[in-house]
Amino acid sequence: MAATMTSSSIMGTRVAAPQRMAVQARATVVPTAALRQDAVRFAKAAGVTAASLALTFAANAATTVKCGADGGGLVFEPSEVTIKAGDSVTWKNNAGFPHNIVFDEDNIPEGTKAESFSHEDYLNGPGETVSSKFTTPGEYSYYCEPHQGAGMGGKITVQ
Repeated sequence: MAATMTSSSIMGTRVAAPQRMAVQARATVVPTAALRQDAVRFAKAAGVTAASLALTFAANAATTVKCGADGGGLVFEPSEVTIKAGDSVTWKNNAGFPHNIVFDEDNIPEGTKAESFSHEDYLNGPGETVSSKFTTPGEYSYYCEPHQGAGMGGKITVQ
């Protein structure tokens, strides 16, 4: 920035008055290719982050089975589910309770114990939940003890 001063005389007094000021601004020119590269790097990083979060949530997702149909039927909804080894199943008390979840020793993979998956205590209130984690591949059949006679049963396939 440059400023020049001139002096003049008013009634015998010298006064300095500013003249035009020149302002110089410098603009930085960023090449378009560089901007494009930055945008591509940012987009890739954002995409990788979003994909990682999606995989994390999917890996930790639990399958939920309703105990009792919305209309009051004595069924598990869905009655059959397929999960991956290491996933969990959550049963949620919905209608027609009390319910429980009992696995039959004869209808689970060899080497597993029914009591480690069963929840024999009753779910008495709406929205109550219990969960089990399945690590051994195979088919697991279960039923609701109070409603077994009504056909309330289900099956989990672990891959």
